[in-house]
Amino acid sequence: MTTVPLRSASPDAGDALAARGGVPGAGRRTRPRGKRAKYTLTVLVFLLPSLVPLLAFVFGPMISAGWTSLHSWNLIGPMEWVGLDNYADLLTDPATGAAFLHTLYYIVGYLPLVYVGGLALALALNAKLKGRSLLRGVYFLPVITSWVVVALVWRWLLNPSTGVVNTVLAWFGIDGPGWWADPAWAMPSIILASAWKDLGFVMVILLAGLQSINADLYEAAELDGAGWWQRLVHVTMPMLSPSTFFVIVLSLINGFQVFDQVYVMTAGGPNDATQVVVLEVYDLTFRYGQAGMASALSWLLFAVILVVTLVQFYGQRKWVNYD
Repeated sequence: MTTVPLRSASPDAGDALAARGGVPGAGRRTRPRGKRAKYTLTVLVFLLPSLVPLLAFVFGPMISAGWTSLHSWNLIGPMEWVGLDNYADLLTDPATGAAFLHTLYYIVGYLPLVYVGGLALALALNAKLKGRSLLRGVYFLPVITSWVVVALVWRWLLNPSTGVVNTVLAWFGIDGPGWWADPAWAMPSIILASAWKDLGFVMVILLAGLQSINADLYEAAELDGAGWWQRLVHVTMPMLSPSTFFVIVLSLINGFQVFDQVYVMTAGGPNDATQVVVLEVYDLTFRYGQAGMASALSWLLFAVILVVTLVQFYGQRKWVNYD
């Protein structure tokens, strides 16, 4: 009987077999322990300039606020442990619900206004207009202007008796509203000022999205007989959905944290008509000396923002187009 000699396996064959997954763990390159430690240290050194401020000014205060929320503290005397009593008191306090409702009212009015206005500016500046660079700078200028300055200017513009807006309305025989002095018009006044300031930021984000859309899509739509509105609805808006998603998420987070313009323009009035959540946190801390209660409210606000953001990230799978 003739026997066939077995073919000896070469190192190359073993490497090829390991690459195909034939030999588990074989041929896998492992970094020596000393090199891995050096690599990890190098990464940490490069992350340190951003990691230190993140720990000092974000995670540190969050942990501190969480600990404070479990105590009764007036910022002067010693802390007194109360457990979850602060949270229970807030959830049963009508003022907490009113503050969240006012904040929601602000968001519902602010978000559509700032998005539609920013989209209109982006569409206009995406066209071939003379002086586009100058217009972009002019529209973006309010974004980098201090909120205190913007709020004071709008408080003057919307002054019920001597403001420019009501003066112009009077020329046309229109009796202007009380604006920030009227409980019914105070929040719309803040919404108007906020949208005006943030239009430039939304415009820049959406303009960048518009400029990344392939022009061939518009040419194909025109060949199919699509008009301007059809191209906007069926080409521009779907392709602009990633930028829209970014704007909505960021605007909602900022909307829940609205404070500066409210504090300067109305200070929560009149008759608490503009008492938003962050202003309630401020008042609890510095007006009423209830830092524990204020910390608990800030954590409740964080939980609401987190849930809303997670819902948006889950829902974006159905309408955001990344192709």
